[in-house]
Amino acid sequence: MTDASTGDLFEVGPRLALKPVVDFGAFLREAFGEGPCGCLRCVESCGIETGYEHRHTLDVGGVISRRFAKTTASDVLQAQKKACVAYFKPNAPVTGSLDMEAVKAFVTPTLHERLRVLAMASGLAKARDGELILMAISDS
Repeated sequence: MTDASTGDLFEVGPRLALKPVVDFGAFLREAFGEGPCGCLRCVESCGIETGYEHRHTLDVGGVISRRFAKTTASDVLQAQKKACVAYFKPNAPVTGSLDMEAVKAFVTPTLHERLRVLAMASGLAKARDGELILMAISDS
């Protein structure tokens, strides 16, 4: 007789090693640079981001970080969707609520805090009534 928890462990483990899942973890690690944003707009405004549609300087786990240009909503969605499809098999939803618990299932716990920050900073999702709502993203 096999223990169900052992079976789950062996079934889940290999999926975490799938290339899209590993790539999404790397994407999360590399999506932010250390220190405040140094773009011309941020330098001229002394870091005051009033009126910015998306923040440039973020607090990620108590560390001041900046968002790289590659962290557009469509790039985040594409990387996340590839990982989600590889991990869960069915297509990930691209509208409605962002199921953070489902995404956390295939992301290293040390990167969980980056998920919400990146989703909001990139414009992929907006907070509404305590949940993240995916924004309409065009693939142009």
